[in-house]
Amino acid sequence: MADIEAAKATFNRFDADGDGQVTPDEFKRAMAEMGDPFVTGPVAEAVIKAKDSDANGTMSFDEFWQALQNG
Repeated sequence: MADIEAAKATFNRFDADGDGQVTPDEFKRAMAEMGDPFVTGPVAEAVIKAKDSDANGTMSFDEFWQALQNG
């Protein structure tokens, strides 16, 4: 099981504007900052879509946490 405090810290690295939602652009930018410049816009969109259980186009912390719990 993931540590929720570590998960919150990681999520906050992705949530650049601090609004509680990670957009594909924020995901792409964070991945580049962490050393993965190969995450393209379409890849970022696919990752967010795969975790976006309410289909609003972004990933909330609850969706991020659920994804961590599911492996």
